[in-house]
Amino acid sequence: MSHPASASRYFVPQPSHWPLVGSIALLLLASGAVLMMNSIANGGFVLLAGLAVLTTMLFGWFGRVIGESEGQRYNLQVDRSFRWAMAWFIFSEVMFFVAFFGALFYIRVLAIPDLASPEQAALWEGFQDSWPSAGPGASDPFSQMHAWGIPAVNTLLLLTSGATLTWAHWGLVAEKRSQLILGLVLTIVLGVTFLAFQVYEYGEAYAHLNLKMTTGVYGSTFYMLTGFHGFHVTLGVTMLTVILFRVLKGHFTAERHFAFEGVAWYWHFVDVVWLGLFIVIYWL
Repeated sequence: MSHPASASRYFVPQPSHWPLVGSIALLLLASGAVLMMNSIANGGFVLLAGLAVLTTMLFGWFGRVIGESEGQRYNLQVDRSFRWAMAWFIFSEVMFFVAFFGALFYIRVLAIPDLASPEQAALWEGFQDSWPSAGPGASDPFSQMHAWGIPAVNTLLLLTSGATLTWAHWGLVAEKRSQLILGLVLTIVLGVTFLAFQVYEYGEAYAHLNLKMTTGVYGSTFYMLTGFHGFHVTLGVTMLTVILFRVLKGHFTAERHFAFEGVAWYWHFVDVVWLGLFIVIYWL
C-alpha cells in the first residue's frame, strides 16, 4: 500500500477519517442555515462552526492527496481515473446550467406568451408579451441590465483569463516556471477583477435599476444564473490559487500535472458558460 506506484499496481489509500469530518461539517452547515432561516438563536455560530470544520477537512484531505501524488503513489491508471472523475464532475455542472437555461427558455418562449394570450386576458388584464418582464401582477418598475457595459468588460476579462491560463500551461509543458507562475497570477487577478465587477454590478442593479431578487421572474432568473456562475468563478479562483502555491513549492512536471489540467478544464468551462449567459441574459 505504501510503495510508490508501478505500472501494475493501483494505489489504494489507507482508511481515512476525513469523510466523517466532512459529514459533520455538512450537518453543521445545514443545521446552522435552518436555525438562521427560522431566526433561532445561535444559528450563525453553528453555521460558522460548519464552515470551520469544512475548511479543516478540505486542507487535511486535499493535503493528504497532494502528499500521495508527490510521493509518486499514482500510476497512469490512477491518472486516468482522475481524468474521468473530473470529466463527469464538469458534466454534472453542465447539467446544472442546462436546467437553469431551460427554466429561462420556458419562461421567455412559453410562459410569458401564454400568460399574455387572449385566452388569459380575463385573468391577467393588460399583461403584455414582452421581455424583460417581472410577470403578471408585478407593478414595481425596474430597468434591464444592458450588455454593453460591465457585462461586456467581464466577458473580455474571462476570455483573456482563458488565454493566460493556456499560456501558463504551455510554460509548464515547456518547463518554463517563470511563464507558468506569471500566467497563473494573471489568471487569478483577472478572475478576482471579474468578481469585483460582478459585485459592483449587483450594487448598481439594486441601487439604480431597482433590479432585485424580488423583481419577479426576471430578477430571480437573472440573479440565479449570474450568481450561480459567480460562485463557480469564486471556486475556480480558489483552485487556481491552490495550484499557484503548489507551483511555488516546486510541484508538477511536464509529464505529471493533472491537478493543473483539471483546474484548467474547470476554468475553461466557466468561460464557456459565461458566453452563454452574456448572450441570453444581457444581449438578447
